[in-house]
Amino acid sequence: MRSIWKGAITFGLVNVPVKVYGATEDHDISLHQVHEADGGRIRYQRRCEIDGKIIDYADIARAYDDGERTVILTKDDLASLPEERSREIEVVEFVPSEQIDPIMLDKSYYLEPDSKSPKAYALLRKTLETTDRTAIVHFALRQKTRLGALRVRGDVLVLQSLLWDDEVREAAFPSLDEPTRVSSQELEMAMSLVDQFSSDFAPEKFTDDYQEQLRTLIEAKLEAGDAVDTDETFGRKPGDEDGGGEVLDLMEALRRSVDKSRSGGSGSKSSGSGSKASAEEKKPPAKKTAARKAPAKKTTKAS
Repeated sequence: MRSIWKGAITFGLVNVPVKVYGATEDHDISLHQVHEADGGRIRYQRRCEIDGKIIDYADIARAYDDGERTVILTKDDLASLPEERSREIEVVEFVPSEQIDPIMLDKSYYLEPDSKSPKAYALLRKTLETTDRTAIVHFALRQKTRLGALRVRGDVLVLQSLLWDDEVREAAFPSLDEPTRVSSQELEMAMSLVDQFSSDFAPEKFTDDYQEQLRTLIEAKLEAGDAVDTDETFGRKPGDEDGGGEVLDLMEALRRSVDKSRSGGSGSKSSGSGSKASAEEKKPPAKKTAARKAPAKKTTKAS
């Protein structure tokens, strides 16, 4: 991994130099846009609406328009802001970890000690573990002032940027104001269903089924071209449907769900939907890619 930022965690007079790394990555297959009729690449150009010229990214600045006047902000202007020049991840308070609402969590970053002696880093990590507290921090990254939660994951300090309070929408739905009666029998049946599905969360057993299927489709089209039979590729039979079916009342749906789970149907502990085990069983054998007249061009993400 390559660090994206260097700075220091500060709390009181304690200074902990760190390197910042992105903790997550996108595993989606990269696709680009083309004209369906002839496969011609669709590209987006940065064209100036005054002189009609295509502008290099390096020559593009930001601007603010209040409706009457326009103010241009250059890269130097933005870099001159005191917050942008700051290299501090300032701890503003330590809070009980359970008080952080998961809806506020945004991007995650790993922090690595950036000094010859990692003692201050280890001390902060140990302190957070022992007190079961999360440090609320204030920092600037990529032209934004951010609020963050600093916590421990294994042996590493993890910084998670937080949404600002006014960025979380209020959930106000009139339908939830309507009085609703849940019978004790319905609740008991629902709790039984929860018990049937109960397990310890193991993220490694789940896979991205859509990306697996997309990869299978790409391989099939590389070999067979546009003549590929998608129903045959994915083992679908005539009459198969992705959803629908008879409408059941809530109690009947709960009863059937519990019975299905007890009999080892889909969603039971032994065969979770989307799990690696089930994905491997359903995955068709790998196909050899046929030689093509022209080498496939490397794809890039769509703009």
